[in-house]
Amino acid sequence: MRYAILIEKAINNYSAYVPDLPGCVATGATPQEIDEQIKEAIAFHLEGLREEGLPIPEPTSLCKYVEA
Repeated sequence: MRYAILIEKAINNYSAYVPDLPGCVATGATPQEIDEQIKEAIAFHLEGLREEGLPIPEPTSLCKYVEA
């Protein structure tokens, strides 16, 4: 599955979360590190859902940029 992620710049690092997987978050020093960390977080999150017998949410979030 392919999930949308949102990456935000903080003061000293970056953070990311997955809108379709509430509670699935990661932090990293660089955007490249965030890519690795959020992939691991998603895998861990989905594994936990499977172990608990809970449904795996379908990816539904869309990402889009708009000019302002």
